[in-house]
Amino acid sequence: MDIPGLPARKGALKSLDAVLRRGETLDAAANAALLGVKGQADRALARALAGEALRWLTDLDALIDSATRLVLADDAKVRSVLRLMLAGWLRLETPPHAVIATGLPLLIGGPRRLAHGVFSALSKRGVTLPQSPTLPRDVAQRWGERAAAIAAGLGDLPPLDLSLRDPRATAEWAGRLGGVSLAPGHLRLPRGTAVENLDGYDAGAWWVQDLAASIPARLLDAGEGRRVLDLCAAPGGKTLQLAAAGWQVTALDNSAKRLQRLAQNLARTGLEAETVLADALTWEPDAPFDAVLLDAPCTATGTCRRHPDVIHRIGPRQIAEMAEFQKVLLERAAGWVKPGGQLVYAVCSLEREEGEAQAAGVRLNPVPIGPAELPGSIAPSADGWLRTDPGMLAGQGGIDGFFIARWQHD
Repeated sequence: MDIPGLPARKGALKSLDAVLRRGETLDAAANAALLGVKGQADRALARALAGEALRWLTDLDALIDSATRLVLADDAKVRSVLRLMLAGWLRLETPPHAVIATGLPLLIGGPRRLAHGVFSALSKRGVTLPQSPTLPRDVAQRWGERAAAIAAGLGDLPPLDLSLRDPRATAEWAGRLGGVSLAPGHLRLPRGTAVENLDGYDAGAWWVQDLAASIPARLLDAGEGRRVLDLCAAPGGKTLQLAAAGWQVTALDNSAKRLQRLAQNLARTGLEAETVLADALTWEPDAPFDAVLLDAPCTATGTCRRHPDVIHRIGPRQIAEMAEFQKVLLERAAGWVKPGGQLVYAVCSLEREEGEAQAAGVRLNPVPIGPAELPGSIAPSADGWLRTDPGMLAGQGGIDGFFIARWQHD
């Protein structure tokens, strides 16, 4: 029997399994997990169910455990199905009868009676989720004193941030698009806005870029024709910023697919940059640059608002591997800055090993980041570095987690 909504639940279950069993990202898992899910609405539902189950996983598991005599294994299929059923009811406001009708068929040949009993007991009790998600214990310990604030920032999905090609037109575009601006050249719109249908898209007047992701390029002055290297550049938001600010940009990345997307964004916005397909670990420039911006590959735990899978996929091993890679990249990048030039380092990670610990090893002269250079109420650290996290800009839509530091060559 064809049950409406069942394919989306099957896709969500496969996505959850890919993240929690195999350590895949939700994005990477989508191609295989959603193969049998037809239609944009059902595909979006599958992603929303899996995302909300991951975002609230600790709290959903606590509810499940409160309604069973024996603790279910973490990787038991019935636990994953119950996570999705509860996420559908408590987060997506699906009526309980519809949750049961689309959830129990996922357990054909399995413990359907158990799942039905647990969900019915919880729905009859009228259980609720806390105001903000509870982080796994090890994650909360890693994030320290900011863990509670970060968790509070995960409860609401992030808005849509745009970077403008011409920051002087910020007020004009705020009026045309009905957005709010937290910094020159920035606009924030409600989540769910169809990007391709917005005024200015075809004209290349803006591009999608989280406010935190736009800060590293903002920390370099107007280019005035000087040369800048954007390392690990794709998909290109920082390249576009630098080109719009008058820099002569060399954008390097080791992914041909991602560079193609960068080239498309350059064409849409009418901006220019030299793109280089190469490995930053082996590539050598012909001459040093006036500035180097390294937005290094990282664990991306700072994007947990948008990608809640990182909360459950990333642990000490992945952090250590990334930190070693970043150290090598940062040493190479520092060597490509000409005398008098500047280096900006950034990672969208909340881990100290990828941020503060990396910055401490750079042998260039620190250039402290000043409060006037930053948007909203965001402030630099006492060391002149910048650490943002999803608990900041509360009530204004939040912000991704980044670490950013800046230096100058003698």
